[in-house]
Amino acid sequence: MTTKVRLTVFDAGTFTMSKADLMYGGGGMITIPSTVAVIEHAHHGLILFDTGINYRVADPDSGEDYWGPGLRSAYGAQGFTREQAVDAQLVRLGFQLTDVAYVIYSHLHLDHAGGMGSFPHAVHVVQHDELRHAWWPDRWTRRGYALNDYLGSRDFDFLELSGDVDLFGDGTLRLVRTPGHSPGHQSLILTLDHHGPVGLMGDAAHLQEALDNGVPMVSDWNIGEKMRTYQRLRAYQRQGMPVFLSHEPAHYATLPHDGDYWD
Repeated sequence: MTTKVRLTVFDAGTFTMSKADLMYGGGGMITIPSTVAVIEHAHHGLILFDTGINYRVADPDSGEDYWGPGLRSAYGAQGFTREQAVDAQLVRLGFQLTDVAYVIYSHLHLDHAGGMGSFPHAVHVVQHDELRHAWWPDRWTRRGYALNDYLGSRDFDFLELSGDVDLFGDGTLRLVRTPGHSPGHQSLILTLDHHGPVGLMGDAAHLQEALDNGVPMVSDWNIGEKMRTYQRLRAYQRQGMPVFLSHEPAHYATLPHDGDYWD
């Protein structure tokens, strides 16, 4: 690698679901990706932003119960395959799981933290209030978290943040709080040599249409916080920074994926 930072992404969990589940008033069905970003840093090694769905969900016999009875079908994840899981995709790209030095989580929902257990050796970067909420979620947000995803993580090296952080102090990876969908949601701003700042926003919004029209998601943790996060995303867009949402199909298609890179 000749540049300081480079980026590729892959889909670690396809969902087919009602659009109404992603934004109030949405109609029809939509198929969406679960974007995982793979970042290679010249000085800090291999970094992941989110980890998609746990590979056990793909099991034809036991996968329906991994999240809880009926949830795989309710979320439209029946099409998820073992080859889509983060560990298999990293190997396909030529990496070993032990190459991963840092795992950054936008939040700890079951389609973002599913691969946590594959990286016991890594530093896991998460907002403090998100980690606490995942272990003891509010009743109306409980179905978004899968205790099985992090049941064995008590001894992991968690870097618990409270607010915005320049992760390495060199401006290449900046984490910004974008709460609303969950209590401790955070987004990642990458600075690439040839593309400038690029915003990987997780579920700060789910669809570009929802962001454009100021429409929240039915299961957002706090709608007021979500609307203020929308304003932050709009401010970034006005600055000319491209903003990419994890579940927006058009954004995924625009990003370099499956071994193509931006640097």
